Amino acid sequence: MPIIESIPNVSEGRRPEVIAKLIAAIRDTPGVRLLDHSSDASHNRSVFTLVGDAPALKAATLALFEAALADIDLRSHAGEHPRLGAVDVVPFVPIEGATMEDCVSLAREVAASVAERFGLPVYLYEEASTDPARRNLEDIRRGEFEGLATKMSSAEWTPDFGPAIPHRSGGASIIGARMPLIAYNINLNSDRLDVAKKIAAAIRHSSGGLRFVKAMGVMLEDRKLVQVSTNLTNYQKTPIFRVFDLVKREAARYGVSVLESEIVGLVPSAALMSAAEYYLQIDRFSNDQVLENRLR
Repeated sequence: MPIIESIPNVSEGRRPEVIAKLIAAIRDTPGVRLLDHSSDASHNRSVFTLVGDAPALKAATLALFEAALADIDLRSHAGEHPRLGAVDVVPFVPIEGATMEDCVSLAREVAASVAERFGLPVYLYEEASTDPARRNLEDIRRGEFEGLATKMSSAEWTPDFGPAIPHRSGGASIIGARMPLIAYNINLNSDRLDVAKKIAAAIRHSSGGLRFVKAMGVMLEDRKLVQVSTNLTNYQKTPIFRVFDLVKREAARYGVSVLESEIVGLVPSAALMSAAEYYLQIDRFSNDQVLENRLR
């Protein structure tokens, strides 16, 4: 059976009772396995990782939208993470026995169904996009929910599916297909948001930094710390250790140290193995030397 991964990001990270409903909507869908879920109060966002075949993932995504739209109202939502919709983004990723073309087809099918069932505008992104100018997630999400009505009044931002006006409480959603992504955050031992933003600008590709890195500086109000929040879109070409090292060096310029880092959701083992190989300076290391890999 072809296996596809989906990682929906939902604009709710503070209300346990709502998050429980979202989890139940996924788990109650036959043929889908929920591998991981994490919620962040500062970002006010939850990320779910589920796998299954195309029909099961479509059913789970529709169930998730139904649950989210019933309880999330972006008119009263606030958080550090930019967002366009209650269910903000839904990527589909080929894992085993599935191709990128399969994921593109699934993304477009799900987008059409979401728009029809819920009256919600949907944009396609990454490999599923039909417009090169609307391929990048950050370009579609720029202006966020608050600026969505004005943005959609322009013909160039007519959604791929659904009405050309925002859903009054759910905004709009972004659905697409992509390769594996690592959500990697680095917390600084500081409350200086200006430093986190300068570091994010220095390391992200759009500002002239590392290729395949998206980054922003945010404040974690509950901890009184700042964070450099990143997405690594190709961990093989820009490995996770390179991002960590550059953030550490940039932070030192401002007299700030790195407190810790975190991975949100799941991560390919190869990304962690390459970091271990780099920092331990292991000569001629092979993944076959990992006991669990050999047993597998």
